[in-house]
Amino acid sequence: MDDKDPKVTRKIRRLMVKIDRNLCIGAATCIALAPKAFALDDEAKAILLDTCEEDSNEAIIEAAKSCPVMAILIEDEAGKKIYP
Repeated sequence: MDDKDPKVTRKIRRLMVKIDRNLCIGAATCIALAPKAFALDDEAKAILLDTCEEDSNEAIIEAAKSCPVMAILIEDEAGKKIYP
């Protein structure tokens, strides 16, 4: 999967969300906080769902903050880091 893959990199409203699958350990805390945005695939790694717009920006940011290995990166439209 690469940066163009919508399962790992996606613009959600004004947020650019990227999952670093090399860091992801499948803890699934992101899913607990933003179940419409995140899921685990068959490799037990986080992916972004097509329903991600149904979770709020706040839920998505909290999900990123909950990741024990900081595998979810969030930037604003201008490329400024929001998290981590």
